[in-house]
Amino acid sequence: MVSPSSVTNRLGSVFPFLLVLIDLQYEGAECGINGDVEKHLEMGKKLLAAGQLADALSQFHAAVDGDPDNYIAYYRRATVYLAMGKSKAAIPDLSKVVELKTDFTAARLQRGHLLLKQGKLEEAEDDFKKVLKSHPSENEEKEAQSQLLKADEMQRLHSQAHYAFDRADYRAAITFLDSILEVCVWDAELRELRAECFIKEGEPGKAISDLKSASKLKNDNTEAFYKISTIYYQLGDHELSLSEVRECLKLDQDHKRCFAHYKQVKKLNKLIESAEELIREGRYVDAVSKYESVMKTEPNTPVYTIRSKERICHCFSKDEKPVEAIKACSEVLQLEPANVNALKDRAEAYLIEEMYDEAIQDYETAQEHNENDQQIREGLEKAQRLLKQSQKRDYYKILGVKRNAKKQEIIKAYRKLALQWHPDNFQNEEEKKKAEKKFIDIAAAKEVLSDPEMRKKFDEGEDPLDAESQQGGGGNSFHRSWNSWQGFNPFSSGGPFRFKFHFN
Repeated sequence: MVSPSSVTNRLGSVFPFLLVLIDLQYEGAECGINGDVEKHLEMGKKLLAAGQLADALSQFHAAVDGDPDNYIAYYRRATVYLAMGKSKAAIPDLSKVVELKTDFTAARLQRGHLLLKQGKLEEAEDDFKKVLKSHPSENEEKEAQSQLLKADEMQRLHSQAHYAFDRADYRAAITFLDSILEVCVWDAELRELRAECFIKEGEPGKAISDLKSASKLKNDNTEAFYKISTIYYQLGDHELSLSEVRECLKLDQDHKRCFAHYKQVKKLNKLIESAEELIREGRYVDAVSKYESVMKTEPNTPVYTIRSKERICHCFSKDEKPVEAIKACSEVLQLEPANVNALKDRAEAYLIEEMYDEAIQDYETAQEHNENDQQIREGLEKAQRLLKQSQKRDYYKILGVKRNAKKQEIIKAYRKLALQWHPDNFQNEEEKKKAEKKFIDIAAAKEVLSDPEMRKKFDEGEDPLDAESQQGGGGNSFHRSWNSWQGFNPFSSGGPFRFKFHFN
């Protein structure tokens, strides 16, 4: 049920002269209303005033069926249609009214107003002129004159818009069409023309709104659905493209262009969905392969190449393949310097490669384009900590391993270096002191990097063995001397097994 005030507001805002209907009183005898028809009219009038539009419509249907020549029944039914936003249905009823009662100026004025909104300028102008010739009331005369001037202005703008379009001056045509469509809001052809102007101007995204309106204003408008789908496709929104082309095929399943386009979009959509599922599963190598297939499937629409490379860049970064990630991300950023996703992924790859200055630069650029992204803020802080840390003791560099090295690689590198720099291997006092320092650093690196919790802290830019880097100064500072390592077997696996080495 619609509230009475909303009905009044809707009718009053769109058709201020239409509210006279609710207050009009007609003598039954004047129109030859029989008893049953009169009851339907009265009941419908009350229901309309109460905002019960569907029930009021049923009553006026019954009144029309009971007396097909009763202009009041048609007029009141037209009012309900207008209150329900069904202007197309109202026009035939208003036309029937003026056919049955040619001097009913209110109905003709209302029909002219609707025709003007539909862009039927000559028909609207004819209605307004006839109102002025039929001894209208003061308000009706004023309204008719105002609408007639408006119709004349629209005809002038209409000619200018088409002239500009024919001369390929699409920007001027858009300006004229903007003015016309403020009045002729239901003109499907003009909306399609403005959409075409936007497309010609290289702004297809702006055409979508007009084409969607045209698809509703014109029955079975397969062409509008097809154009909307192709625009979404060109913009890289394959899901909406698929949705719109399906609407085209619902209207005409044999539509050749829609069907061909549907097959292409469906194939591409399936590949992308499959690739994204692989990313969610962490199967990055397979996801890269899928996105390479996307580029081969649609090589002629640049946006899919760029988006595919962007996702490939993401996969390499997540799979900790920094060299490949940096290359793929850089290709994206050459085309889209402000691509925040590519900047973040490349920054992550730079961190793995210990290229901290470059990572900071990428995070800062990304932050300029998206200030509120917490991931960017955290990444930038991490990169800054790691840069500061790299200027001190770097346990990865001490062991000569990458930041993404597995524990086995860390233990292996430690054992090799511990064997090389064990102080007992040196007789010269100066060399022995140097070896002691190296050995302590090697042992510290192994202690930090082989412990998941300590390694996590170090990766976040905090040295768990450096008291200065601990918040509040409460860290476990690493103050062991060579003496504390005497008798320590650097080749212990941590279990009951011991490695024995024999030297020549």
